Amino acid sequence: MDFRFDIVTDYMPFFLRGMGITIGVSLAGVLIGLVLGLLIALGKMSSSRWVQLPFNIYINIFRGTPMLVQLLIIHFGVVPLFMSPSNPLVSLVIGLSLNSAAYIAEIFRAGIQSIDKGQMEAARSLGMTRTQAMKLVILPQAVKRVIPPLGNEFIVLLKESSLGSVLAAPELMYWGRAAAGQYIRVWEPYITVALIYLVLTLSLTYLMNYVERRLSTSDQR
Repeated sequence: MDFRFDIVTDYMPFFLRGMGITIGVSLAGVLIGLVLGLLIALGKMSSSRWVQLPFNIYINIFRGTPMLVQLLIIHFGVVPLFMSPSNPLVSLVIGLSLNSAAYIAEIFRAGIQSIDKGQMEAARSLGMTRTQAMKLVILPQAVKRVIPPLGNEFIVLLKESSLGSVLAAPELMYWGRAAAGQYIRVWEPYITVALIYLVLTLSLTYLMNYVERRLSTSDQR
Protein backbone atom coordinates (compact mmCIF):
# COMPACT_ATOMS: atom_id res chain seq x y z
CA MET A 1 0.00 0.00 0.00
CA ASP A 2 1.45 3.34 -1.05
CA PHE A 3 0.64 6.01 1.50
CA ARG A 4 0.23 9.43 -0.14
CA PHE A 5 1.55 11.99 2.32
CA ASP A 6 0.66 14.78 -0.12
CA ILE A 7 -3.04 14.23 0.66
CA VAL A 8 -2.37 14.66 4.37
CA THR A 9 -0.25 17.74 3.70
CA ASP A 10 -2.88 19.34 1.46
CA TYR A 11 -5.70 18.77 3.94
CA MET A 12 -3.80 19.38 7.16
CA PRO A 13 -5.07 23.01 7.50
CA PHE A 14 -8.63 21.68 7.21
CA PHE A 15 -7.91 18.85 9.66
CA LEU A 16 -6.54 21.36 12.18
CA ARG A 17 -9.54 23.64 11.70
CA GLY A 18 -11.85 20.67 12.16
CA MET A 19 -9.93 19.63 15.27
CA GLY A 20 -10.48 23.09 16.77
CA ILE A 21 -14.21 22.87 16.07
CA THR A 22 -14.34 19.33 17.48
CA ILE A 23 -12.73 20.51 20.72
CA GLY A 24 -15.01 23.56 20.86
CA VAL A 25 -18.32 21.74 20.36
CA SER A 26 -17.27 18.95 22.74
CA LEU A 27 -16.30 21.44 25.44
CA ALA A 28 -19.54 23.38 24.97
CA GLY A 29 -21.52 20.14 25.08
CA VAL A 30 -19.92 18.91 28.30
CA LEU A 31 -20.18 22.30 30.06
CA ILE A 32 -23.87 22.71 29.22
CA GLY A 33 -24.36 19.03 30.02
CA LEU A 34 -22.78 19.56 33.45
CA VAL A 35 -25.29 22.25 34.37
CA LEU A 36 -28.28 20.38 32.97
CA GLY A 37 -27.05 17.08 34.38
CA LEU A 38 -26.75 18.45 37.91
CA LEU A 39 -30.26 19.92 37.76
CA ILE A 40 -31.66 16.66 36.38
CA ALA A 41 -29.86 14.64 39.07
CA LEU A 42 -31.29 16.82 41.83
CA GLY A 43 -34.74 16.56 40.28
CA LYS A 44 -34.50 12.79 40.03
CA MET A 45 -33.53 12.61 43.71
CA SER A 46 -36.64 14.52 44.76
CA SER A 47 -38.82 12.87 47.39
CA SER A 48 -41.86 13.36 45.14
CA ARG A 49 -42.44 10.74 42.46
CA TRP A 50 -44.31 13.28 40.33
CA VAL A 51 -41.27 15.54 40.35
CA GLN A 52 -39.01 12.59 39.53
CA LEU A 53 -41.16 11.45 36.60
CA PRO A 54 -40.14 13.96 33.87
CA PHE A 55 -36.46 13.62 34.78
CA ASN A 56 -36.67 9.83 34.61
CA ILE A 57 -38.38 10.06 31.22
CA TYR A 58 -35.69 12.44 29.95
CA ILE A 59 -32.86 10.15 31.06
CA ASN A 60 -34.51 7.04 29.62
CA ILE A 61 -35.13 8.70 26.25
CA PHE A 62 -31.63 10.09 25.74
CA ARG A 63 -29.86 7.01 27.11
CA GLY A 64 -32.14 4.59 25.29
CA THR A 65 -31.97 5.99 21.75
CA PRO A 66 -29.00 6.31 19.35
CA MET A 67 -27.28 9.68 19.39
CA LEU A 68 -27.35 9.80 15.59
CA VAL A 69 -31.15 9.63 15.65
CA GLN A 70 -31.23 12.38 18.28
CA LEU A 71 -28.99 14.62 16.16
CA LEU A 72 -31.14 14.12 13.05
CA ILE A 73 -34.34 14.92 14.94
CA ILE A 74 -32.78 18.02 16.51
CA HIS A 75 -31.26 19.25 13.25
CA PHE A 76 -34.20 18.64 10.94
CA GLY A 77 -37.10 18.89 13.38
CA VAL A 78 -36.27 21.11 16.34
CA VAL A 79 -33.68 23.71 15.32
CA PRO A 80 -35.66 24.81 12.19
CA LEU A 81 -38.42 25.96 14.58
CA PHE A 82 -36.05 28.63 15.92
CA MET A 83 -33.72 29.41 13.02
CA SER A 84 -33.73 29.02 9.26
CA PRO A 85 -31.69 27.56 7.73
CA SER A 86 -30.75 25.10 10.43
CA ASN A 87 -27.13 25.57 11.55
CA PRO A 88 -25.34 22.20 11.83
CA LEU A 89 -22.94 23.44 14.54
CA VAL A 90 -25.82 24.69 16.67
CA SER A 91 -27.62 21.37 16.19
CA LEU A 92 -24.47 19.46 17.11
CA VAL A 93 -23.88 21.44 20.32
CA ILE A 94 -27.53 21.05 21.34
CA GLY A 95 -27.46 17.32 20.62
CA LEU A 96 -24.20 16.75 22.49
CA SER A 97 -25.43 18.81 25.46
CA LEU A 98 -28.79 17.08 25.81
CA ASN A 99 -27.31 13.61 25.37
CA SER A 100 -24.44 14.29 27.76
CA ALA A 101 -26.81 15.73 30.38
CA ALA A 102 -28.61 12.38 30.68
CA TYR A 103 -25.39 10.50 31.44
CA ILE A 104 -23.92 13.22 33.64
CA ALA A 105 -27.15 13.28 35.67
CA GLU A 106 -26.63 9.62 36.57
CA ILE A 107 -22.97 10.30 37.38
CA PHE A 108 -23.93 13.13 39.75
CA ARG A 109 -26.74 11.10 41.30
CA ALA A 110 -24.39 8.22 42.06
CA GLY A 111 -21.77 10.62 43.42
CA ILE A 112 -24.22 12.42 45.70
CA GLN A 113 -25.76 9.20 46.99
CA SER A 114 -22.29 7.81 47.73
CA ILE A 115 -21.83 10.48 50.43
CA ASP A 116 -22.71 9.16 53.87
CA LYS A 117 -26.21 10.25 54.96
CA GLY A 118 -24.74 11.34 58.26
CA GLN A 119 -23.12 14.28 56.45
CA MET A 120 -26.53 15.73 55.60
CA GLU A 121 -27.86 15.05 59.10
CA ALA A 122 -24.82 16.73 60.68
CA ALA A 123 -25.22 19.78 58.45
CA ARG A 124 -28.92 20.04 59.26
CA SER A 125 -28.18 19.75 62.98
CA LEU A 126 -25.93 22.80 62.64
CA GLY A 127 -28.89 24.82 61.42
CA MET A 128 -28.34 24.59 57.68
CA THR A 129 -31.25 24.24 55.32
CA ARG A 130 -31.30 21.24 52.98
CA THR A 131 -30.23 23.50 50.09
CA GLN A 132 -27.33 24.96 52.07
CA ALA A 133 -26.21 21.52 53.21
CA MET A 134 -26.31 20.23 49.63
CA LYS A 135 -24.39 23.26 48.31
CA LEU A 136 -21.77 23.58 51.06
CA VAL A 137 -21.29 20.02 52.33
CA ILE A 138 -22.55 17.32 49.97
CA LEU A 139 -21.77 18.66 46.48
CA PRO A 140 -18.10 19.61 47.17
CA GLN A 141 -17.43 16.04 48.30
CA ALA A 142 -19.46 14.50 45.47
CA VAL A 143 -17.68 16.54 42.79
CA LYS A 144 -14.32 15.04 43.76
CA ARG A 145 -15.76 11.55 43.43
CA VAL A 146 -17.32 12.13 40.01
CA ILE A 147 -14.19 13.56 38.36
CA PRO A 148 -13.09 10.19 36.83
CA PRO A 149 -16.47 9.28 35.29
CA LEU A 150 -16.93 12.88 34.09
CA GLY A 151 -13.56 12.62 32.35
CA ASN A 152 -14.71 9.43 30.65
CA GLU A 153 -17.91 11.16 29.55
CA PHE A 154 -15.89 14.01 28.02
CA ILE A 155 -13.79 11.49 26.07
CA VAL A 156 -16.93 9.73 24.82
CA LEU A 157 -18.45 13.06 23.83
CA LEU A 158 -15.28 14.05 21.97
CA LYS A 159 -15.51 10.93 19.84
CA GLU A 160 -19.27 11.14 19.35
CA SER A 161 -18.88 14.66 17.98
CA SER A 162 -17.74 12.91 14.78
CA LEU A 163 -21.44 12.21 14.11
CA GLY A 164 -21.71 15.90 13.28
CA SER A 165 -20.23 15.06 9.86
CA VAL A 166 -23.63 13.59 8.95
CA LEU A 167 -25.12 17.07 9.49
CA ALA A 168 -22.29 18.69 7.46
CA ALA A 169 -20.87 20.31 10.60
CA PRO A 170 -17.25 21.14 9.65
CA GLU A 171 -15.64 19.21 12.48
CA LEU A 172 -12.70 16.83 12.14
CA MET A 173 -14.52 13.83 10.66
CA TYR A 174 -16.25 16.04 8.09
CA TRP A 175 -12.88 16.98 6.57
CA GLY A 176 -11.77 13.36 6.64
CA ARG A 177 -14.80 12.43 4.54
CA ALA A 178 -14.19 15.42 2.26
CA ALA A 179 -10.59 14.33 1.60
CA ALA A 180 -11.67 10.74 0.98
CA GLY A 181 -14.30 11.91 -1.49
CA GLN A 182 -11.97 14.27 -3.35
CA TYR A 183 -9.06 11.85 -3.78
CA ILE A 184 -11.04 8.60 -3.75
CA ARG A 185 -8.61 7.41 -1.07
CA VAL A 186 -9.60 6.24 2.40
CA TRP A 187 -6.36 5.24 4.11
CA GLU A 188 -4.67 8.62 4.23
CA PRO A 189 -7.54 10.83 5.46
CA TYR A 190 -9.10 8.34 7.86
CA ILE A 191 -5.81 7.20 9.40
CA THR A 192 -4.85 10.86 9.90
CA VAL A 193 -8.23 11.64 11.48
CA ALA A 194 -7.95 8.56 13.72
CA LEU A 195 -4.48 9.63 14.89
CA ILE A 196 -5.72 13.13 15.70
CA TYR A 197 -8.61 11.70 17.73
CA LEU A 198 -6.15 9.39 19.49
CA VAL A 199 -3.90 12.30 20.43
CA LEU A 200 -6.89 14.28 21.72
CA THR A 201 -8.28 11.43 23.82
CA LEU A 202 -4.87 10.47 25.25
CA SER A 203 -4.16 14.12 26.12
CA LEU A 204 -7.54 14.41 27.82
CA THR A 205 -6.96 11.14 29.69
CA TYR A 206 -3.60 12.42 30.95
CA LEU A 207 -5.18 15.72 32.00
CA MET A 208 -7.98 14.02 33.92
CA ASN A 209 -5.49 11.69 35.64
CA TYR A 210 -3.45 14.73 36.66
CA VAL A 211 -6.52 16.48 38.09
CA GLU A 212 -7.49 13.31 39.95
CA ARG A 213 -4.00 13.01 41.46
CA ARG A 214 -4.05 16.65 42.53
CA LEU A 215 -7.39 16.21 44.25
CA SER A 216 -6.17 13.05 46.00
CA THR A 217 -3.06 14.89 47.19
CA SER A 218 -5.11 17.82 48.54
CA ASP A 219 -7.36 15.39 50.44
CA GLN A 220 -4.35 13.84 52.19
CA ARG A 221 -3.07 17.16 53.52
